Amino acid sequence: MMRSAALLLALAAANPAPAASLVVDVDGIASAEGSVGCALYTGPEGFLDSARAAALVAVPADPAGVTCRFDGLADGIYAVAVHHDVNGNGEVDTNLIGIPQEPWGVTNNARPRMSAPSFEDAALRVEGDGAAAARVTVAE
Repeated sequence: MMRSAALLLALAAANPAPAASLVVDVDGIASAEGSVGCALYTGPEGFLDSARAAALVAVPADPAGVTCRFDGLADGIYAVAVHHDVNGNGEVDTNLIGIPQEPWGVTNNARPRMSAPSFEDAALRVEGDGAAAARVTVAE
């Protein structure tokens, strides 16, 4: 019995479960000031609250575009919110009623007119052991 368990553990280590990646290309960046932050969400609970994101990536801003990459993902539904933190304060600056004052976007480039985008608006499926790709255009 011990020998079988050891063999199973060795096989599991040699053949890890497939893990997907999500590669998000971001364009529409107006300047090289600050950074571009990408927040990965696994469901609607806490969507757009970076403190509740499953993962965060920040890269220096570049008008030519930037890429945020999330590796080791299980198969599932994900959404990514992106913002250009122009002033480098690490936050999405908003006005008094909560409207972002810095360029932002979400996967599927969802931009509802009268509300913030929902997780469902931005959701995409990631599966298998390859890399899923998405493009987000940030705008004010």
